[in-house]
Amino acid sequence: MAAIDESIVREYFEQNGFLVRQMRKYQVTARRKTTDEEIDLLVYNPSWQRGERKPDFFLFVSELQYLHQAVVAIKPWHTDVFTPGMLKNSPEIFRFLEGNVLKQAARFFPNAGGAVGSAEEGGEITRVLVLPSLPTQEPYRSQSVQMLKERGVDGIISFRAMLQDLIENIETNLSYRKSDTLQVMRILKNYDLLKDPQMDLLSQRPKP
Repeated sequence: MAAIDESIVREYFEQNGFLVRQMRKYQVTARRKTTDEEIDLLVYNPSWQRGERKPDFFLFVSELQYLHQAVVAIKPWHTDVFTPGMLKNSPEIFRFLEGNVLKQAARFFPNAGGAVGSAEEGGEITRVLVLPSLPTQEPYRSQSVQMLKERGVDGIISFRAMLQDLIENIETNLSYRKSDTLQVMRILKNYDLLKDPQMDLLSQRPKP
């Protein structure tokens, strides 16, 4: 299942112009991950312009143009909500933020100089967490966001946001043979089992 989760994230970044590197092809289950295994993906935006503002914490599509380079950790716990209690009792969520992990990641990026930071040189590495969802009610939502920021997370992306973007941009008259993930979405969309988010919004509008 981890393969499809990473594939969704990879397709999302590639669709938005990023270069993506997958750090490993195997799954770690019976032991704690090593330093380089804590990172799921490295992403780099070749169209990023020096002097751009930093992206917002919620990395919707409109914010990706401001993202230069990032280490991405994927937590595909699809039936869970990242509440303050869960974040407090799940230290494994934040292991990709450890200093030795980020130093390892810095070796793969141009201009990073072997270290995390140095934003003035264009070498700052953003730390991105991909998760299922946050609480919808306050104050729990704000508390979760605050905890993530305090632990060092720079931005988050939800699976819902990524899937909506992918579905919206899939063309049913194209064959995505080079991507099993996109091809499955295309087939489901072709048979009206998946709908564009815009179509869902239109269907929810009250009839005149």
